[in-house]
Amino acid sequence: MSGVRVLAGTRKGAFILTADGKRDAWTVKGPFFGGWELYHLKGSPVDPNRIYASQGTGWFGQLIQRSNDGGQTWEPVGNKFVYEGTPGTHLWYDGTPHPWEFKRIWHLEPSLTDPDTVYAGAEDAAMFLTKDGGQTWNELPGLRDHGSHKYWQPGAGGMCLHTIVLDPVNAGRMFIAISAAGAFRSDDGGQTWRPINQGLKSPYNLPDPDAAVGHCVHRIAQHRARPDVLFMQKHWDVMRSDDGGDSWHDIGGNLPTDFGFPIDVHAHEPDTVFVVPIKSDSEHYPPDGKLRVYRTRTGGHEWEALTSGLPQRDCYVNVLRDAMAVDRLDSCGVYFGTTAGQIYASPDGGDHWTAIADNLPAVLSIEVQTLP
Repeated sequence: MSGVRVLAGTRKGAFILTADGKRDAWTVKGPFFGGWELYHLKGSPVDPNRIYASQGTGWFGQLIQRSNDGGQTWEPVGNKFVYEGTPGTHLWYDGTPHPWEFKRIWHLEPSLTDPDTVYAGAEDAAMFLTKDGGQTWNELPGLRDHGSHKYWQPGAGGMCLHTIVLDPVNAGRMFIAISAAGAFRSDDGGQTWRPINQGLKSPYNLPDPDAAVGHCVHRIAQHRARPDVLFMQKHWDVMRSDDGGDSWHDIGGNLPTDFGFPIDVHAHEPDTVFVVPIKSDSEHYPPDGKLRVYRTRTGGHEWEALTSGLPQRDCYVNVLRDAMAVDRLDSCGVYFGTTAGQIYASPDGGDHWTAIADNLPAVLSIEVQTLP
């Protein structure tokens, strides 16, 4: 029987949860790297036992860790991240020029074809690449050298490259999102990039609401069977593109609020999308204190609240941008973690939810591996 492995990064370590294909009994192991922030863990789709992790603290900086046995043991790998050339400046919070400074790796995206190749998204925003299993990292400078970079500005969480989506059909195409610069696409393996923000509007934080860059994109999701269709959770607005990001349109429809952080797509239904509405950009908790995942089966506009098994009173948690994922079992499982340390799972596409872990540190990221 197939199984599932959930990789959870938290404020105070990593946790690994496993279950068989029924997903009704879970084993929780951890914390690994106790006391360290684990911004992201992700396994190779080629070799599920190869897992990469980004850990860090304010005192000791950050490290990249690698496991070759499904997370049972770990070893530190290369941790030298250097901007190529003269880094230059971007805009600071007050609009003044500020030098580029490396702080941490926010996101790790293993190659779809090679377990030794991994892309890494950094703060301050840049893309790095390893081809030797994490031993050495080199910047893909075409992104940071884009002519718009001097106008990029940090969001509340820093100027982070937090989303990397690799096209499963076109090996040279990838999509990334930067808070708060916007979304970008490369068609040549990351050598050159262009902004893909047409249709995004940010009247609250940009003098020109239709600007080419400067939008605070929170997350992008894609279904592997339809790679030209992208879904986006923005600072405000839930958006969709049907042309690989060339243009976007709003699909928020009847959502109670279109502010939120994560977004994901059902493994087998390209028009079934999940979001977690949050009250506002200043009140990071669910509207009315009711934790609700919303699902559309029509690619947007028409959304239904999924509440079975979720707290519907006095719930004031947040769900962060990297903290939702799906598995690929026949009955698609959906998973998310909260800032109060719960991990919820639904084995039936969101109809029913169960807390598979509780009282963990605040959850920063959730990734799911479907095991043979």
